[in-house]
Amino acid sequence: MSAQRTSRRFGPRALSLIAGAAVAAAVVVPAAPASAAVPGLVRVSTTSASNSTDFRSVTATCPVGKVLTGAGYEITGATGEAVVDDFRPNGGAVTAPTAVTVGAYEAEAFAGNWSVTAYAICANPVAGLVRVSATSASNSNDFRSVTAICPVGKVLTGTGYELTGVTGEGVVDDFRPNGGVATAPTSVTVGAYEAEAFAGSWTATAYAICANPLAGLVRNSAVSASNSNDFHSVTATCPAGKVLTGAGYELNGVTGEAVVDDFRPSGGPATAPTSVFSGAYEEDAFAGNWTNTAYAICATA
Repeated sequence: MSAQRTSRRFGPRALSLIAGAAVAAAVVVPAAPASAAVPGLVRVSTTSASNSTDFRSVTATCPVGKVLTGAGYEITGATGEAVVDDFRPNGGAVTAPTAVTVGAYEAEAFAGNWSVTAYAICANPVAGLVRVSATSASNSNDFRSVTAICPVGKVLTGTGYELTGVTGEGVVDDFRPNGGVATAPTSVTVGAYEAEAFAGSWTATAYAICANPLAGLVRNSAVSASNSNDFHSVTATCPAGKVLTGAGYELNGVTGEAVVDDFRPSGGPATAPTSVFSGAYEEDAFAGNWTNTAYAICATA
């Protein structure tokens, strides 16, 4: 059809409207931003009394209306002479956790004052959030390992552990979520050694905090230098645009001779955590080289 006939058929105004519609159709509408996987994420903490008592325990509880996605702890003042043997989220197989309890013993007699801080990573209610567990055999072996696996269809947001029966003589040196930089974690493995020869029977329990799939959930990691220094520290940071829901750590090469006494998520009462710091001391003098790995479980902010 000629331009002259088209003009007569539709008229100038109609042609203008058709052209405008064509331009509008070509406009690309920006994609809506991804919704936060864990809205309302914050980090709260509670610290025990500071004294020279052999044992102390403290519980960090989420603000009313929030649930626990992960946790951390910190021992201050004991520099490798105290070990955490109870790092236990509450909740259950059908109940969302809302708090974490941290209990620590002196590994050897220690005259100085020290304290324990429990860190709770908390968010607005998360769909399908539960806490599951698995416990090792009870015996007097030097080492045990156990893995808690999320129910089918759920992913791992946070972790915990508990040593029973060993009262300061056991050290967790493998506290490792699975997954990777492109894969959501679904389980956590806890490996523990006797720090000193211990004749009694004891167990290790792994706790997995699990939820329905979360947007962008991955596991990041960072490894310290490998050397024979008394102290090793490292920070694992979430990728840009992600926040920390939980964490883990792993000591390699030191086989029960080092303790992680600083396992601290960043953030605060009004700030979402985005990284985790892991600091470990040799519990006794150790000549070999060893490393400290921090694991960050991260989801879309």
